[in-house]
Amino acid sequence: MSERRYSIPLPFGDDVPFSKGLLARALVVTGLDPERAYLIARRADSDLAERGALSLDLDRLSELAATVIGDEEAARTVRRLRRLDALQRLDEPLFLLVGGATGTGKSTIATEVAHRLGITRVTSTDFVRQTMRAFFAEEFMPSIHYSSFETRLALTRAEEEESGDAAILGFLDQTRNVLVGVNAALERAATERWSTVLEGVHLVPGMVSTDYPCAFVVQCVIAIEDESVHRSHFWVRDFATEGLRPLEKYLDQLPQIREIQDYLIERARRHDVPVIVNDSLDLAIADVLDLVLKRADQFAAVG
Repeated sequence: MSERRYSIPLPFGDDVPFSKGLLARALVVTGLDPERAYLIARRADSDLAERGALSLDLDRLSELAATVIGDEEAARTVRRLRRLDALQRLDEPLFLLVGGATGTGKSTIATEVAHRLGITRVTSTDFVRQTMRAFFAEEFMPSIHYSSFETRLALTRAEEEESGDAAILGFLDQTRNVLVGVNAALERAATERWSTVLEGVHLVPGMVSTDYPCAFVVQCVIAIEDESVHRSHFWVRDFATEGLRPLEKYLDQLPQIREIQDYLIERARRHDVPVIVNDSLDLAIADVLDLVLKRADQFAAVG
């Protein structure tokens, strides 16, 4: 059984009757804030009424948007709308893989991007790891029983001495194990034609499979350059979850978390995977959306 993977086609009055609300939502997907998106949609609605028209084309929308957000941003917004239209018309499901170290905001970004694109299936590699823990005892598969930044504790003394970098060796051992479950989940999603957003530290560029011929795959890594900003994310998360996750544990292990981030960035550059810097949550969400829309445009052109 398959399902519609994206929101409905652009509501300009052709394939779909004009809708002010749906147009505003589509504009938000391009990265506009809701207030300006609604102003443009309301301006388009008034324009149709004034002209007695039933439909609106992108060129006319660009002119109307320019009166609200200026020529340059209007042109960029319409360009992204064209790409959104290309994404919506693809037959293939979308797999969006959002990697990144602990505390970089990848789960928040992945969830928000999925919402804006109308994708209902969002999961994490940590959920896969937790599931695997129920089936494999620590004696059999020790690395999955630790947080990604504590996996060095699962190594034997010989393994640690051989590596020279226990944090990365343990992380890679855990990653290889978790990716067995991740790849199985993606293969199922490809078979059932389910668009999926998957986030997690284990989506290591070059290790996670992106070769799904019947799916449209986009991968990125979320990073935080400033260590103090990275540290502040754990304080925010502690407040938001009312201490559900032990704050001191993350702060004490921040050097190991940052080491894993450096490794992920190096792998991303080696395998040509975009790194999205999360200095601003709104901008990072817009960058991921822009990446998806650009790749959709390229994918449609090749197809």
